[in-house]
Amino acid sequence: MVKVFFNNSCNICRTEINHYKKHSDENINWIDVTDNQEAQNVTSKSYKELLRRMHVMENGKVIDGAESFLIIWKNIPKYNFLYKIFKIKPLFFFLNIFYEIAAYLLFLKNKHLLKK
Repeated sequence: MVKVFFNNSCNICRTEINHYKKHSDENINWIDVTDNQEAQNVTSKSYKELLRRMHVMENGKVIDGAESFLIIWKNIPKYNFLYKIFKIKPLFFFLNIFYEIAAYLLFLKNKHLLKK
């Protein structure tokens, strides 16, 4: 079972995850991190860390950032081709850069959630 920890309060994040949900099966458990103390306990990550990047737990290991997309794509047959493409090191390097920029901008947009 793969667990995906995502920010459901972020419109862009929610839209993308809802799309993946439509194409996934029961092997992926989708967990909203918004005000979710249990998500913090399970991942050993702070609320800020969970809001800053998407996290995936696979085989008891917590993985974040662009690598989390590789795990999602690997586990959704329709997107398996993306996994095969972006697991190649030079291509993953560019995916990671793009992800970090996008994730940081989304974090800034949703940073107000930390003040709750």
